[in-house]
Amino acid sequence: MRANTIRHETFGAKDASRTPPRLATSLTLAAMSLGYGVVQLDVTIVNTALDAMGKTLGGGVAELQWVVSAYTIAFAAFILTAGALGDRIGAKRIFMAGFAIFTAASLACALSPNAIVLIGARLVQGLAAAILVPNSLTLLNHAYTDDRARGRAVAVWAAGASLALTAGPFVGGALITLVGWRAIFLVNLPIGLAGLWLSWRYATETARARSREIDLPGQLAAIGALGALAGAIIEAGALGWAHPAVIAAFVVSAVLATLFVSRESRTTQPMLPLSLFSHRLFTLTTIVGLLVNIAIYGLIFVLSLYFQRINGLSAWWTGLAFVPMMGAVLPVNLLAPRIAERIGPCPTIVVGACISALGCLGLVWIEAGTSYWAIFAQMIAISGGLGLLVPPLTSTLLGSVEKARSGIAAGVLNAMRQTGSVLGVALFGALVASDSAFMTGLHQALIISAAVLLLAAGVIGLGAKVGGQTM
Repeated sequence: MRANTIRHETFGAKDASRTPPRLATSLTLAAMSLGYGVVQLDVTIVNTALDAMGKTLGGGVAELQWVVSAYTIAFAAFILTAGALGDRIGAKRIFMAGFAIFTAASLACALSPNAIVLIGARLVQGLAAAILVPNSLTLLNHAYTDDRARGRAVAVWAAGASLALTAGPFVGGALITLVGWRAIFLVNLPIGLAGLWLSWRYATETARARSREIDLPGQLAAIGALGALAGAIIEAGALGWAHPAVIAAFVVSAVLATLFVSRESRTTQPMLPLSLFSHRLFTLTTIVGLLVNIAIYGLIFVLSLYFQRINGLSAWWTGLAFVPMMGAVLPVNLLAPRIAERIGPCPTIVVGACISALGCLGLVWIEAGTSYWAIFAQMIAISGGLGLLVPPLTSTLLGSVEKARSGIAAGVLNAMRQTGSVLGVALFGALVASDSAFMTGLHQALIISAAVLLLAAGVIGLGAKVGGQTM
C-alpha cells in the first residue's frame, strides 16, 4: 500500500517539481480551461457546418440531428460516471485519457467518409467530453486550496468556456469557407495536444478512492434510455409518429428508464442519488435546466438550418449571424449575480426565462427571406435571458444540497441540461424534417420554445413559493 502511495505521489508531482508553484497552478488552470473550452467549442461550431456536411455526406435532417445528438447523448449519459472514474482512478489520469480520446475522435470526425462514421466518431467525442468536464473541476479544486483563489480560477475556467461557445459559430464559418467543414474538427488537434502536454507537465494527481464503485448497469440503462428516446423523436420526423419502429423505440426507452430508476434506488453507490430529489429547490432547478435547454438548443439547431437552407446564407455568414446571440451570454452572465442579490435568485431565473420566451414569440412571424436585422433584437433577447438565468440556477441548485454533495449535484444539473439539448434537437429537428413544411415547423418550434420557457418560469416561481422557499 505504501509503495502505491509513493508511486501516486510521484506521478502527480514530478512534472512540476522545477516550476514555481504559482506558475504551475496557473498552467494547470490553462489546461483545464482548454479541456472545458474545446467541449463547448464543439457544441456550437458544428451548427454552422450542418448544410455543408449534408451536401458532402448525403442524408437529410435526421442524419444531421444524429451528428449533433450523438455528441450530447454520450455527454449527458456518461458525465456522472466519468466523475466517479476520476475519483477511483485519479482525476489527472482520467482527464488526460479524455483529452487523448477527444483528440483522436476529432481526427476521426474530420476523416469520416460517410454520415454513419461521423455519427460514431461524434459519439466517442461526447464520451470524452463527459470525462473532461467533471475531472477538470476536480483538478482545479485540487490545485487551488484557497477558497478565494479557487473561486477566481473557476470563474476563468467558466469564462473560457463561454468564449469558446461564442467563438464557435464564427470560427466554424471561417474554417468552412476557407478550408471546408472537416477543418472544424481538425482545429481540435492542436488544442488537444497543448492540453495534454500542460496536464502531464503541471497538473497534480488526486488521491484515488478505490472504494468508489462504478454503476455499470445503471450507466448502460441511462445511455439506452436516452438514445432510444432521442432516436424515436428523430425518426418520427421521417417515418411518422405512428410507425412501429418509432413506437417500439419509445417503449424501449420507457422500459430502460424504469430499470434505471429501479437500479438507482437499490444500489449502495448510485450513479444518480435519487435522495437528492427530496430537496425541493434541487428538483425545481434540475427541471428548469432540462426545459431551458430543450427550448434554446433545439432552436439554435433549426435556426442554423433556416439561415443556410431557407435564406441561402453561407457558413461564414451563418457563423456571423450567431456571434451577437452567443456573445450576449457572457456579459449577462457577469451581471446576473448582482441582479440575483437585489431581487433574489428565483425571480432572476423567472425574469430570464420570460425574456427568452418573449424573444421566441417575437420571431413567430419570421418567413423565408426575412432580413437578419429584423430578427436581431429577438435573438439577443433569447440569449440574454439564457445568460441571466444560468448563474442563479446553478447557485440555487448547489445551495439546495449539503456542501459535501455539491459535486454530484452539479453533475446532475449538467446531465439534465445536456439531456434537454438532446431532446430539443430531436423534437425541433423532427418538426422541420420536410423541406416543404420547414417554415411551418419553425413556427411551431418557436411557439413550443416560448411555452417551454414560460413553463420553466412557472416551475421555479410558483414551485419555490408553494414550498415556502426564500425567493
